[in-house]
Amino acid sequence: MNIVIYARYSSHKQTEQSVEGQLKDCYAYAQKHSYTVVGEYVDRAISGRTDNRPEFRRMIEDSKKKRFQGVLVWKLDRFSRDRYDSAIGELYY
Repeated sequence: MNIVIYARYSSHKQTEQSVEGQLKDCYAYAQKHSYTVVGEYVDRAISGRTDNRPEFRRMIEDSKKKRFQGVLVWKLDRFSRDRYDSAIGELYY
């Protein structure tokens, strides 16, 4: 299955290294489960409390074009801090 990785860090107590760690873990998980990573979307220093994140929005638009079948995140709160937004996000796929 073709997937993409979404990584994000907020400006609070996190750095670029946290994104690199997320990507490393996600690639390892994808390899272990035979997923093919076809892209990465990374938002830096942006809160998960909003869906107004450039790479997040680009990922949603690309999903509508059927460019991948799934999204892999290091932890669900990287996708969204709001459970409602997370549920709505699932409707895009």
